[in-house]
Parts: sequence; structure tokens; C-alpha cells
Amino acid sequence: MHFPAHPTTSQPSPQDFVDVYKNLSEEADGIISIHIASKLSGTYNSAICAKDMVTSGCPIEVIDTNSVSMGLGLVVLKAAQIAASCNDFQQATRQVKQLIERTHIWAAFDTLKYLAMGGRIGKGKALLGNVLNIKPLLMLKDGEFLPAAKARSREKAMDILYSYAAKVGPIEDISVMYSTTLSEAEALAQRLESLCGKKATIARLGPALGVHAGPGALALAILTSE
Repeated sequence: MHFPAHPTTSQPSPQDFVDVYKNLSEEADGIISIHIASKLSGTYNSAICAKDMVTSGCPIEVIDTNSVSMGLGLVVLKAAQIAASCNDFQQATRQVKQLIERTHIWAAFDTLKYLAMGGRIGKGKALLGNVLNIKPLLMLKDGEFLPAAKARSREKAMDILYSYAAKVGPIEDISVMYSTTLSEAEALAQRLESLCGKKATIARLGPALGVHAGPGALALAILTSE
């Protein structure tokens, strides 16, 4: 089915964050606000604006993860552990920021047209002219999607994702993300378990990211060990 208008997405407003920060500040000693890459969304800027609008006295640190989906999710999960075990706000903030350099994302797409339509593709536009059946792979670096590889089949694309995981180094946590192909995500997660000795989290891309990834997208998020 073809729809004449491509869906659009929008970040939360600064006031949305103000409301959350005010509620949290009533019980929290400090707030670490962790967000999607600022080059891909205006969410981080909304959070920064809200921070300046809140006068509760509760310290707020807004962090740009330069990541998306479970790349962001792995950071948040680890940050929750840090917050539970660390009584020093500044030290906890430093530890959370250090996670960003250890987070990696690679993604395979059936097509890049949805990323282009949403304005999220950056330098990956160089791959738009691929011939039919070429599956482009992108990596997320410094909050921007960049060309990583090309595969001639979905099976080869999955092999390339696996090879990236094998080369990145010791793995602390790992997630496989998909837009429409759960069976492929499960198959890749099973292969990765033998590689890193732990079960990969399987997560479906949310609506906001799915709009830009399109059908058939498959991605890998890894948090490497220190």
C-alpha cells in the first residue's frame, strides 16, 4: 500500500521536560537526563532549554549519547545501575558520560529512502544510488549515520553485522533491533550469544525511529567492556 504523505516525527517540547524535571526534583538529589543524538533529533535541545527554565535547585545534567534506540537504551540501563550504587552526583555523571565512547551501532537497511525523506541520513546519501538488491549498512559515529558497507543479500548483511560484533572488542552488553523482521533478529541474536557468551536483548524499533528506518531494518547495539 502506498501513502502519498510520509509520516513525520517531533521531539517533546521544553515544557514537557520542565514538568518532568519539576516532579523528579521533589524527591531526587540530582537528575541525569539522557537523550538521543542531538544531530538526529531536537530532543536534546528541548531538554537543555528546560534545564535553564527549572529553578528548583536540584542539579540537572543533560547528556547527548550520540546514539539511538538500544544504543541509548544500553547507556540508560547501565546509568541506572550507576545511580543506584553511587552517592556522588558528579561522579555518577562522569561515569555515565564515559559509557558513550563504549557504545556502538551498526544497521542494515533494505533501502535508505526513508532516512533521506526524514532528513536523518547525513553523509549516507552517497549510498542512495545503489543498484537494486544492494543492502546498505551504516554505522553511527558521533551522532551521525555514515556509510559502513554494502551487502548483496540480507543474509550477507547479517554476516557483516556479526563480523562487526566479533571485531569490536570485549562485549559488556548487546542488543539486536529490528523494524519488521523478528525472525532475523532472533537468528542474529542466537549467533551472537555464542560469540559473546551472553544473550542479546531483542528490541523492536519504536515508531519515531521506525518511520526513518523503514521496513526490513536490522541493527546491532553494543556496549563494550572497560
